[in-house]
Amino acid sequence: MAAYGGYQRTGFGAQGGEDGGGFMGGSQQGSQGGGQKAYADESLRPVTIKQLIDSVEPYPGAEIRIDNVPLTQVTVVGQVRSINPQTTNITYRIDDGTGTMDVKKWVDAEKPGDMEPKFGLDSYVRVHGRLKNFNSKKHLGANFMRAVIDYNEVSYHMLESTYVHLCISKNMLSGPGGQEHKQANAGAGAGGDHMFVDGGAGSGGNARLAACSRKAQILYNFLNTTPGGNEGVHLNLIANGTGMPVRDVMAAADDLLENGLVYTTQDDETWAILDY
Repeated sequence: MAAYGGYQRTGFGAQGGEDGGGFMGGSQQGSQGGGQKAYADESLRPVTIKQLIDSVEPYPGAEIRIDNVPLTQVTVVGQVRSINPQTTNITYRIDDGTGTMDVKKWVDAEKPGDMEPKFGLDSYVRVHGRLKNFNSKKHLGANFMRAVIDYNEVSYHMLESTYVHLCISKNMLSGPGGQEHKQANAGAGAGGDHMFVDGGAGSGGNARLAACSRKAQILYNFLNTTPGGNEGVHLNLIANGTGMPVRDVMAAADDLLENGLVYTTQDDETWAILDY
């Protein structure tokens, strides 16, 4: 195993350049003394798209952070959902099962072959790049993309992303900054500790719920805190408990249904939260 930014990494990892990002063994060697911090800052970190979506930028131009650690180069593995060739770049919409994000691969207009998409719809790709935030919309600027041939790489990437996330958030990183990471993550609350699909009550960390109407969020929170189990909660009980008119409850429920957050149980007027 190779040492990598404070945790151990196998040779079956995401490191490497165009000849081996993902399945090539080997490691980089950081400089000693004062160069150690610069090496750590430029580490290539495996992440999920949900982690990128939930990343924090305290103010415009500030360092983007995940798990309270500055983010520089990242790698993701996902499936191509759409392709949009443009004058200066090709934009691929990538889905890794935890979320979707645009990936921009810049092209050289003087090279005709560079303008053609290299990957087809529904194919799996690995992307190396940097997270960008332009006009409050995040995208990944790709330095390198390649096709995923072995599907085991998809599973491996998720495992490696989980391992790195746990190393950082559970204070497994070595070095004097470990306690700071622990304290910062302890204050973040449970809502910020999910790296895969959205994890529960409230709109914090739940992009789909945040996109719903305010009344839909009230309904979701009521369902989440009201005992009902798989049988769900009936319309009348919701209306009485939230103080919303029946018409508003129905509209809010339709909003949640369209976003895949609830499902009907005994009848069309009884709903339960859809757990993943």
